[in-house]
Amino acid sequence: MYAMTVTIEPGHITGQSQIDSYVSRWIEQAVTLINSTDDIGELAAVADALRPVFGAGEHLDAAVTRLNDLLARHGAVPNLHGHPGQSPVLAFHRPDATRVDAWAADMGTAIAMVIGVGQAARLGACEAERCARVFLDTTRNASRRFCGLTCQNRAKASAYRARRAAR
Repeated sequence: MYAMTVTIEPGHITGQSQIDSYVSRWIEQAVTLINSTDDIGELAAVADALRPVFGAGEHLDAAVTRLNDLLARHGAVPNLHGHPGQSPVLAFHRPDATRVDAWAADMGTAIAMVIGVGQAARLGACEAERCARVFLDTTRNASRRFCGLTCQNRAKASAYRARRAAR
């Protein structure tokens, strides 16, 4: 299993106990992968396959079909494995999986788990013009619209200028 940096603390999503630390960790990894501008080879195809799920809205059925295809293609299968002398961990990739298959299976499964508990709306896409970034909405009421403060501030400033020009 490959170690990832956890940037969302367990239980951080207020009132959403269905989204545990395992799911949060892999969703955050998917967000990082999709938002990456680096050339990451084979993982770019994984990011392309995961991207439509974020902000899918009424197109969720088509996104779920693509997600299911990704899970099958990368051999997602729940199992316990780990390093000798350490407690086994639950993963959704084979112990001998390549890095690409391991990441795709674990990220895809985490996204599927969020959708499966009725929280697909938390898989957001930034609403700012010319921004294609995605995010996991951890707000209490799932109302986040932008990937970060920069996009939010630009959108608000643009709306203000448009209102002011209309007067």
